[in-house]
Amino acid sequence: MINRTLIRLKVVQLLYASLISREDINEVSRLQARKTLDKALAKAYELYASLLELPVELTRLRDRQLDEGRHKYLPTADDLNPKTNFIDNKFVELVRKSREMEAYKKENPFDWDTDQTFLRKLLDEIMSSDIYREYMTLEKPSFKEDCEFWRKLFKDVIFTSDTLAENLENNSVYWNDDLRIMGTFVIKTIKSISNEKSHPELKLLPVYKDEEDKEFGPALFMNALENREKYRGYIDGFVKKTWDPERLAFMDVIIMIAAIAELIKFPQIPLPVTMNEYTEIAADYSGSKSSQFVNGLLFSVAEKLKQEKIILK
Repeated sequence: MINRTLIRLKVVQLLYASLISREDINEVSRLQARKTLDKALAKAYELYASLLELPVELTRLRDRQLDEGRHKYLPTADDLNPKTNFIDNKFVELVRKSREMEAYKKENPFDWDTDQTFLRKLLDEIMSSDIYREYMTLEKPSFKEDCEFWRKLFKDVIFTSDTLAENLENNSVYWNDDLRIMGTFVIKTIKSISNEKSHPELKLLPVYKDEEDKEFGPALFMNALENREKYRGYIDGFVKKTWDPERLAFMDVIIMIAAIAELIKFPQIPLPVTMNEYTEIAADYSGSKSSQFVNGLLFSVAEKLKQEKIILK
């Protein structure tokens, strides 16, 4: 599911890309920017689906390795009778048989199998982990244990893997930024299905929670883009008292423009929620000092705009 935290981040990134060139913003460039936003959000959801599919490819690779071991010239007893907990994992089987996953892949083709070097490296990291070693000692793991195994692997091995980070960077300019958020939805999906009483079927989370969330990003982006000069004026009005506006980090300015757009355009969103979200973006992209500066300045701007009845919350 694409949530508003991710949407805000994509809006900030797209605003930065749109304004750093200092070219005139016309109707054509607005439409192109909107398409870019839609593509970035679609790629984020693709990452969610791709990560859920990853255990299928890793299991398939391990199955081939075990088969090769059985057919060695001088196979050992372990080669001939390997433990098969990993390749028999029931959560992986659900992913493999998921009708929703199959339908999504048909419309949005992706395939980890094209990069066997990546899969081998990641599989080696998994098999070297304590999580894997402990799981392989189980006798006939339950469905819940199978799900918990992959939940732990994602959380403690896969999501922290440099091998995965490198692969994501090579596959999409968006994905490393998206991993933290979309990874939480992978974990949520696994936990949800592990609690099913009987005959569970893997269902993908919806792309958006509702129509309001779907329209949130485009509305926020267009409002920030069209009112950027006015919102920059609000920022400069406070900065000039203690600071040279020209010395402001451009990313900090973009973050605050997006935040002010949200404060004004979406009165139903509580002010502390907006403040916290953009302060976090500033911390991730500009550093702790910038986040404190952005938070303080946004608070001052918000108070002034509330007094002037421009912000109605």
